[in-house]
Order: sequence, then C-alpha cells, then structure tokens
Amino acid sequence: MNFEALLAARAGQVDQALDQALPGEETYPAVIHRAMRYSVFAGGKRLRPVLVLGAAETVGGRPEDALPAAVALEMVHTYSLIHDDLPAMDNDDLRRGRPTSHRVFGEGMAVLAGDALLTMAFERLAGCGAAPEVLCPVILELARAAGVGGMIGGQVVDTASPAADAETVHYIHTRKTGALIRCAVRMGALLGGCSDQDLAALTEYGDHLGLAFQIVDDILGEVGEPGKMGKPAGRDRALAKATYPAVYGLEGSRREAARRIGAAQTALAPFGERAAFLAALAEFCGKRDH
Repeated sequence: MNFEALLAARAGQVDQALDQALPGEETYPAVIHRAMRYSVFAGGKRLRPVLVLGAAETVGGRPEDALPAAVALEMVHTYSLIHDDLPAMDNDDLRRGRPTSHRVFGEGMAVLAGDALLTMAFERLAGCGAAPEVLCPVILELARAAGVGGMIGGQVVDTASPAADAETVHYIHTRKTGALIRCAVRMGALLGGCSDQDLAALTEYGDHLGLAFQIVDDILGEVGEPGKMGKPAGRDRALAKATYPAVYGLEGSRREAARRIGAAQTALAPFGERAAFLAALAEFCGKRDH
C-alpha cells in the first residue's frame, strides 16, 4: 500500500464532496458562502474525515457510504477552528499561514460562518440515506462529541486558562481534540456495519490517537517551524496555555505521544491487514511536522 498516495486520494475525495455540499460563492447572500468556503478550503490534512472513511473500510463497509458523515465531521471541525480563532477566544490572526476568518470577513460574519457550518453538518448527516437504526446513533455520536461533554467542554476549560496540571491537560486534550477523532472512527465503524467488538477496538484506537495527535500538536507549538505551522512558535507558552510540554516537558511529551501511537496501533490487532491504512495513519500523525 502506498499510504501517502491513498491519503491524498481520500483527502481529495473529501474535498470534492465538500465542494459539492457547500453553496457556491456567489449564492445569495454571497458573503456568508464566501466566508464558509474560505475556511473550509484553507488547507489541512482532512485527518478526521479520512478517519471516517478508513474506519468504515476496516469493518468491511464501503468508504463511499460514509462520505456524507466525513463531510459533516469536517464542517464541525472547521466551525470550531473559526470560533477558536475569534478575539473572544484565542485571538489568532493566522490559521494555516493565512489570515483567520474574522480578520478577512469581520467578527460577526465569522461567527455566522461557523454557525452555518455547524448547522449544515447535521443537515448533511441527516440526509445521508442511511437506515434510521444506523443514522440515529451516528447523529448522536457527532452531537455528543461536539457538545459540552466533548469539544465544547474542552474549549471551556481551555479558555478559562487554568493552571497547567496533568489532570486539567488530560481533560482538555481528550475533549477539545480527542472527542472528534474518537467520533470519526466510531461514526465510520457504525456506517460500515461494525460489530460491538469492532466498535470497542476502534474506540480504543481513536482514544489513543486523539490524545497523541494533540500532544504532537503541543510539541510542534513549541519547536515547530513557523513557516510550516502557519503561526508563531511558543505562542501557547506565552499565553500560559495548559499543554503537555508545560506539564511533562518536551522529552516527556515525546515519550507519551510515541506510547499513545503504539497503543493505537495495538488496538487494531483484531483487524489484521484490514486496518493497515489506519495503522499507517497513526504512524503519520506521530511523525508529522505541521
């Protein structure tokens, strides 16, 4: 398997589906649709939607059947980034190397663009054509992962800028970042027709991968190249953010990220070669440089 080629192909498949799902830039009122597209197509690895497709395939389903869910998840992720960048939150001027949404369209329109993407995500998911007994649990997965028990809860604690202790950092990371990654594999598994045992194994994989991804992100926030990261290094430290390096140091964080990647790959053992793509994706997340 040529992992990088397959990853690029699946990311391209997601991009095409997103382009078809979003109204055109000139659709009235044009400004909101330009703002939505500006952030959705700002770059990025499409990790979360690709995980949806990979999980569906791993349990024997067709990735194409999970594509609407993959699109919905990426819309929710993009909405969270737009709001995360706002002056009332992290007050970031750059996202992936270019001006953030509120810098281009104004704060009010950025809020509305995020709201529109969140709402459209559930519209796309509800209309995906899956049987109700499958679709309802999938919708519930996304709602829980995006809500106060998941991403929003993590963002609340992160915004409060608490002391950087181990318990707080773990709470933030497993919810603000980990919840959507866990959700991605669970949604894909459900749409692929998984067994209870399949779902448990992929949930364990998602839990470890989600935490590892954010630990690596924390490390890159300290030592990553600004040109690749699209933002200045050391900003989290300057803002006294609760991060893994702040608690465990860089070397301790690297060890924990590697341990989590290994645990994620171990969780895939029951699937054998069917999980080769997900195992390679975990390796990719551990070695990424931006």
